[in-house]
Amino acid sequence: MGSITLQKVSKVFGEAKVIPSIDLEINNGEFVVFVGPSGCGKSTLLRLIAGLEDVSSGHILIDGKDVTDAAPAERGLAMVFQSYALYPHMSVRNNIAFPLKMAKLDKAVIDKKVADAARVLNLTDYLERRPSQLSGGQRQRVAIGRAIVREPSAFLFDEPLSNLDAALRGTMRLEISDLHHQLKTTMVYVTHDQVEAMTMADKIVVLNRGNIEQVGSPLELYKSPRNLFVAGFIGSPHMNFVTGTYAQSKNAKTAGIRPEHLGLSKDSGIWRGVVKVAEHLGADTFLHLDVEGVGQITARCDGEFGAYHGDTVYMTPDETKLHRFDDKGLALRA
Repeated sequence: MGSITLQKVSKVFGEAKVIPSIDLEINNGEFVVFVGPSGCGKSTLLRLIAGLEDVSSGHILIDGKDVTDAAPAERGLAMVFQSYALYPHMSVRNNIAFPLKMAKLDKAVIDKKVADAARVLNLTDYLERRPSQLSGGQRQRVAIGRAIVREPSAFLFDEPLSNLDAALRGTMRLEISDLHHQLKTTMVYVTHDQVEAMTMADKIVVLNRGNIEQVGSPLELYKSPRNLFVAGFIGSPHMNFVTGTYAQSKNAKTAGIRPEHLGLSKDSGIWRGVVKVAEHLGADTFLHLDVEGVGQITARCDGEFGAYHGDTVYMTPDETKLHRFDDKGLALRA
């Protein structure tokens, strides 16, 4: 089991309310991602769940048991940090086995658990190496292996991929997602990278200044953002926001249209724009345009759509994919 319930959980540092008050239900076996900009409180919230910070008010329940005042070791959780925190003088085998040795388990039990974790993480051939002989991705897998052998009710990941280069980040995203499917254990994952959130999560929790802006599946947040903050944070490149005459014609204070929902033409369209920057990425091209009467617009198009700096491009928003927001930034539903 690995359900986690937060009931009006808050955290105050001096006069600063980092987490004003949060209610959240994490179901057993879910992969839940906390995402938001720097300083939004996502890592603090994870540390509150882990017991590394004391809550100022509210309750934390794990599998229905109140653990608000329980020590970290009593919560049955395993945490993987941004830094690998491996013992440099120990082999991979001994790094993974360390928490089991501290628990004074039988050597045969330890050996089996280490072997099983190494097999799952493709580390079997590296068990006798030292951390200095491993790549960044392999070191992070060792840190995850040390967590796996504890057989926790839930894993807590605090931006575990931020120290890796872009290629390794992509690989490790796949490996952690695959690991979740293999273990079927609850995972709570913190990141500022909405691409990680969209590609890994069963459920995303979008945080802003310590408050939950929206909770939902990746596609729910993409298709039906609750407000301007979520609409602008989820999606890459982010949603275009248009005010003025066009928005008013749609009975909105602000109209939102994603870059991929703009039809492009060299000949005609409702908006006329001049390309300022063209990012040619192969399969896709991102065009950043100055649009008459509208402002700055980003459009996503096929990689073979030939447009370059200074070119004129016409755009027509897909009205069926338009998002409308009121003067408070809340989504207007049809």
